[in-house]
Amino acid sequence: MKTWLNDAVVYEIYPQSFYDTNGDGIGDLQGIIAKLDYIQECGFTVIWLNPINESTFFDAGYDVTDFYKVAPRYGTNEDYRELCAEAHRRGMRVIFDLVAGHTSVEHPWFVESAKPTRNDYTNRYIWTDSTFDSPEGISGYGDRDGNYITNFFWCQPALNYGYAHPDPEKPWQLPVTHPDCLATKQELLNIIDFWMDLGTDAFRVDMASSLIKGDTDGSYTRALWHEIRAHIETRDPEVLLIAEWGSPADAIDAGFHCDFLLHSGNEAYTSLFRMEEGRNTFKRLYTGHSYFNRDGQGDIRTYLNRLQYDLQQIDGRGVVGMITGNHDIPRLAYRRTEEELKAALTFLFTMPGTPFVYYGDEIGMDYLEGIPSKEGAFTRTGSRTPMQWDEGKNHGFSESDTPYLPTDGRPEPPTVAAQAADPDSVLNFTKRLIRLHRDTAALHADGAFDVIAAGYPFVYTRAAEGKTLYVAINPSDTAYRLTPPPFKTVLLSQNTVVGDGMHMNGVSFIVAELA
Repeated sequence: MKTWLNDAVVYEIYPQSFYDTNGDGIGDLQGIIAKLDYIQECGFTVIWLNPINESTFFDAGYDVTDFYKVAPRYGTNEDYRELCAEAHRRGMRVIFDLVAGHTSVEHPWFVESAKPTRNDYTNRYIWTDSTFDSPEGISGYGDRDGNYITNFFWCQPALNYGYAHPDPEKPWQLPVTHPDCLATKQELLNIIDFWMDLGTDAFRVDMASSLIKGDTDGSYTRALWHEIRAHIETRDPEVLLIAEWGSPADAIDAGFHCDFLLHSGNEAYTSLFRMEEGRNTFKRLYTGHSYFNRDGQGDIRTYLNRLQYDLQQIDGRGVVGMITGNHDIPRLAYRRTEEELKAALTFLFTMPGTPFVYYGDEIGMDYLEGIPSKEGAFTRTGSRTPMQWDEGKNHGFSESDTPYLPTDGRPEPPTVAAQAADPDSVLNFTKRLIRLHRDTAALHADGAFDVIAAGYPFVYTRAAEGKTLYVAINPSDTAYRLTPPPFKTVLLSQNTVVGDGMHMNGVSFIVAELA
């Protein structure tokens, strides 16, 4: 099933760190509107906003206090409507970050649910039946005799969509057919309708697989999301669902149009860029050598085997999101030179999938070490620093004396203004990649993909509409000599000499159209 994601290029925006228009030190929706021309000029066709709902910001907006309201620090619901309209006027689409599985402990629903007397919200969340008898959940909160189940941090109680297989010994585990669980599902549909009415083109669903508890084979979760997708399609079949699942095969079976291989799902994505200590969010789970590292000790097959499995299972029913990074992991440029970064970007834009670029990665913004945690970010804080627009105050992000987070204070950090004037910059290289991706059907998500060599270098072809592209990427310091098929045109290259055979020096790549 081909959708508008097939040839899209998505730009992920962390709203509080993008551009501040009112001088309070926090990015806002009007700031995003003000920068839409920049985003469009880069070539992006879609923007994805991290959560903008009213929140306690214990977890940077993923702890919602009002699903029907934009957080005042970002603006108003009318600002969001204007943002969608301005994006649409430029031929762009907007993805809304939907927190479907939990709220803040300060959400009015949870405040009511925590009361000892029964009310309409008593079962909106999952509570055990006794504070002391059950070791599950968070205990000692409020006056209700019970513990509440969380989805992530202690401040994010799980909404109650029911249990797939309730334990008879635990009567607080309600079936998915219980009226109170059905009421939670209906509320989710109402929320989706509300933001669709304001102009939303897709929903990226946070922790999409977490809604129904104890669903060992995933059948209940699949049924839930297929029901939600059917509801959306009756209103507008162009509005899509994107999962934070970490398993594209499972997410697309569940009715989503797109999912990502993530750092938290398995080691496949981590093995590409973030296996080394410091680059790795979950160092206790995965350690070793990234494929995209100069030492040449990584293994592309760790990623490739999983990707090929997902592509086979998906079989054209959806797409894999190819992310440069996101708000949860160290930036792609961290401990990489510009040459290394360009090789990694070339890979991400020429593999089968939809490219997702985290704001600032298009200029090579770095992960900043040692910044105190802000709004539940902890080690993730260094990837959430403000966008670096120019050499002005706070690098053009804000006129505030107390910005939300500091910008990069090291000498000559990357900025949009400086890189726009440099034809060899990461920004201008990314623009060329975006143009190539958008203009070449072979590079779209549904283009044919064939692996020629899965090592150093990694060599593959992409093909569609009678055109075949040859891609070879060597992230290592070792030089290689290859004998490729005859080229018609070299489209992009770095440290590669084509003549008597093809000589790939260290940290090199080539993208060429075959004759």
